[in-house]
Amino acid sequence: MTLLDLTLPTAAENLALDEALLLAAEDGTGGEVLRLWTLPTPAVVVGAGGSVAIDVDVAACAADGVPVVRRASGGGTVLLDPGCLCVSVVLRLDRPGLDTIAGATLFVMWKLRDAVRGHMSDVVLAGSGDLAAGGRKLAGSAQQRKRTHLLHHASVLGPSADTLDRIARYLRPPERAPAYRAGREHLDFLACVLRDEADLRRDVIAIWEPVGVYANPPLGRMRELVAEKYGRDEWNRRR
Repeated sequence: MTLLDLTLPTAAENLALDEALLLAAEDGTGGEVLRLWTLPTPAVVVGAGGSVAIDVDVAACAADGVPVVRRASGGGTVLLDPGCLCVSVVLRLDRPGLDTIAGATLFVMWKLRDAVRGHMSDVVLAGSGDLAAGGRKLAGSAQQRKRTHLLHHASVLGPSADTLDRIARYLRPPERAPAYRAGREHLDFLACVLRDEADLRRDVIAIWEPVGVYANPPLGRMRELVAEKYGRDEWNRRR
């Protein structure tokens, strides 16, 4: 596994790069990779099967110029902004325990749990792919699988009150929610990881132990994916 610490300017480009890394691993031009990135400006990201009309306050996003984009993995709708650390991993499916979505989720999120704990010793896995502390969600995740590799990406809420306020403004109560949410509003359900981002990045890297830096990221494939779907309303607003 190599390390790629790279953030592109837009949400569409960053989502496309995650998928491009997965496709590169599939065709043998890439391999296993740990990628860290943080969006410079807010964006709402909807899961592959999610509903923009149900999950997103479209009027608030339009008023503030916040883009709404769709990823190719499952999971729920999230707000990404400079207060969120995004962690993406591409892994071989022949690793032990990764033959199912649930097994791969457990493998990835258990490692992320160890990285985010710091002074929060009560961090647990919750729902189908979350991290939580005291019954409040700290991180969510989603997965996309191909023939020989998977992409699992997670977003971690950092110590920024602005992030929680933006979530409350741009996201409606979700169409689907884990049982442990128990009908709570966003501000009663979510919490921030009490870690400095630089420390969290360091600990994520230490847990995964990548060797070397990912050379020549597939930016050409990324641009193709933006043109084909991530930059198109037909993809982003299809539901």
